[in-house]
Amino acid sequence: MTELLYMDDSYLREFQARVVGVDGDRVLLDRTAFYPVGGGLPSDTGYLLRGEDRYEVTEVRKEGGKVWHLVPGHSLSPGDEVRGIIDWDRRYRIMRMHTALHALIAVMNRDFGVLVTGNKVGAERSRVDVNLEKPDRALVERAIEETNEHLAKGLPVKIYYLPREEAMKIPGIVKLAKALPPNVERLRIVEIEGLDIQADGGPHVSNTKEVGRIVFLKLENKGKNNRRIHFTLEP
Repeated sequence: MTELLYMDDSYLREFQARVVGVDGDRVLLDRTAFYPVGGGLPSDTGYLLRGEDRYEVTEVRKEGGKVWHLVPGHSLSPGDEVRGIIDWDRRYRIMRMHTALHALIAVMNRDFGVLVTGNKVGAERSRVDVNLEKPDRALVERAIEETNEHLAKGLPVKIYYLPREEAMKIPGIVKLAKALPPNVERLRIVEIEGLDIQADGGPHVSNTKEVGRIVFLKLENKGKNNRRIHFTLEP
């Protein structure tokens, strides 16, 4: 099992680790702050340092309890001590996008009862699919404006853990259509104080003021009762 450092500290930019496995260009560490692909989010990128050697991490994936780092052309071996460095500018932008997504869905779920049917968070632009009956651009723009008002309040974003049974009793804890959190004893909870509470495993900012403003890009039809909202952030 890889220790997931990002679960408790989204702001951790560097960390020490030990190589415990190698499979071609893939490197397995005993602990990592690199977020792996999942939950609609891309993986982190960055570097692994061993002494004077510097190797680029181009992708990270989780397989069971193991997190594998794709490190093309490395010469690392099990037992090597390394320092991991996250591409912070990219990670922080994704964190802002991710928190923005939670806030927007909270507003749309509360006001219009929509659930998420899919999402893809990126550093430059993101999208979310919702089970909205009609392609109502005015409705989406109104929801985004209300979300921006909430973000500007500087609401604290808290991360904590609850027993699964207790967490599942919280109204709105799951906003994904046809989905449930992983079947684990403790769920990681992300709460935007006064606005949203969700079971979630990804990195977030600690205050909504860090997000900036959501900028609506376009609305697409993606099948019956399914609408895709594209957005970015400013600045």
